[in-house]
Amino acid sequence: MTLLKIDAMDKRFGGLHAVNSVSFGVEQGVIKAVIGPNGAGKTTLFNLISGSLPHDSGTVSFQNKQISDLKPYQIARSGMARTFQNIKMFHGMTALENVKVGMHPRTRAGFWAGMLNLPWTWAEEKKIHDRAMELLHLLEIEEFAHIEATSLAFGQQRAVEFARALASDPKILLLDEPAAGLNIYETAEVARLITRIQAQGITVLLVEHDMSLVMDISDEIVVLSFGEKIAEGTPSEIQHNEDVIKIYLGE
Repeated sequence: MTLLKIDAMDKRFGGLHAVNSVSFGVEQGVIKAVIGPNGAGKTTLFNLISGSLPHDSGTVSFQNKQISDLKPYQIARSGMARTFQNIKMFHGMTALENVKVGMHPRTRAGFWAGMLNLPWTWAEEKKIHDRAMELLHLLEIEEFAHIEATSLAFGQQRAVEFARALASDPKILLLDEPAAGLNIYETAEVARLITRIQAQGITVLLVEHDMSLVMDISDEIVVLSFGEKIAEGTPSEIQHNEDVIKIYLGE
């Protein structure tokens, strides 16, 4: 089943055609990577899909419903979560508290219910706490639950970011360069965590420059160059595609 479908997505910034009529689908349960040289339009495409950037034309459909004109929070509530290249932890908050924030789209208690300390909010708070701890355990960082998130090592912060994204209970997770800034050992750990996330039944779409990571964990790959899709296929097919070889190695 096609979970996410991008159809003729287009975005210009003045004279720059950042994303030029890009189309592809993401099947449920797969890890799909979007690769390409710097300036290929990868992150712009992610921003269009997640609603943080308005598109010029084209459509995005998720679970057979068009989401192209929805706000980012509405898209998140529909079952899509994303991370960013630059890790964004909430300062002064523990790893556990950071993950709890990710559950906001799925909670019922508002400001007044919290202020009045209504009994049903206690049960919801316990549910939030237990689920956050489950996610920290899933990503093997529960020992850091009560440590301020910004004091953790870079790779550990990335795992907290994954857990926070998963806290919204997404059907698909968009990862923007998850290995950015990580050393070889942290990158290997991130690769393992991504496959563990997939094993939970969550579809993954990622942008990544680390070709070893991409080739090791991806089921399918889309290649962009100057805003256009030039290839799509399995890792083996992409490795032997002449157009892809040219953009990475030259004529």
